[in-house]
Amino acid sequence: MFPANNAGCNNKEKALKMIIYIKNMVCVRCKMAVQSVLEELKIDYLSIELGKVKLAATLNPEQQKNLPAALEYYRLELMDNKKNIIAERIKTTIIDLFHAPGMEIQLKFSEYLTNRLHYDYTYLANTFSEVEGSTIERFYISERIERVKELMVYETLTIKEIAYQLNFSSVAHLCMQFKKVTGQTPAMFRKLCASRDYVWRTCE
Repeated sequence: MFPANNAGCNNKEKALKMIIYIKNMVCVRCKMAVQSVLEELKIDYLSIELGKVKLAATLNPEQQKNLPAALEYYRLELMDNKKNIIAERIKTTIIDLFHAPGMEIQLKFSEYLTNRLHYDYTYLANTFSEVEGSTIERFYISERIERVKELMVYETLTIKEIAYQLNFSSVAHLCMQFKKVTGQTPAMFRKLCASRDYVWRTCE
């Protein structure tokens, strides 16, 4: 009986080793960079998600040695600390949320986060604050406004359409939060984006 339990623990440990978590991997270009690194180091993988890679096999010693430096070139970083991993997963989950279909974003945010990460929201909030020195709510608002900018610049949606898509209570609510975060109204931001000397980058 005991050997069977040990085997189960070993299998679980092996499965965990086949998932790696990567800090600052928060955009499509980051995913492309990670894919390039994995292919260069001949690391087989099953999937690449924001902040996380599922490997097809455990890393060999040479891959373990070379992967951190290869990621660092793109300002990415492997993580093995549990609380840091949770904080980063909170970030990527929030970013994913604002690119999700409208049905998902209708959920209460704390419930959405709890369902996705399988931790109590209070624990998630405390862990995030401890690691980041800020709150989940502040990051949520910041990323929501970043998504507003993206929709204005790249999809040329109206403020009314954006307010509906991102579940703001009203256009006035969106405008108030936008100005609080950026110091500008949406109209001022759109005008600035239209100027020739303005460059806005969502990911460095």
